[in-house]
Amino acid sequence: MATSKNHHHHVLQLILSCRKITAQVTNPTTSSIIAMASSSEQEFLSHNRSVLNRFPRSHRFWDAKIASRVGQKLAFRLREIGITGVQIDASEELSRPLHYRTMVSPLFRSVQRAGVHVSGADNLPSI
Repeated sequence: MATSKNHHHHVLQLILSCRKITAQVTNPTTSSIIAMASSSEQEFLSHNRSVLNRFPRSHRFWDAKIASRVGQKLAFRLREIGITGVQIDASEELSRPLHYRTMVSPLFRSVQRAGVHVSGADNLPSI
């Protein structure tokens, strides 16, 4: 689908809420999603149920560990279709509240460890 020459045309975006983290890679020319991973997938259901039944109750269903696993799943799917690099909007990531930035940093690192270059992640301060 994409070659290494145009791999930076794909954009990695994160959608965050207290219940889930979703990472999607889009092609900006067509606005179509080409790969996606989320903490609401089957693999995470038992974790989500355990959070619901925990006392004291937590309003946050995901953490840095879950974000890292979502990043691994996304990177695997990207590599499967031949995407070796994506870019992020560093200013958008820097505008997130600190507690979210701390929890999403492992997502970017896990994507890179899995062999997909994340352009713009080097502009983010190490947390």
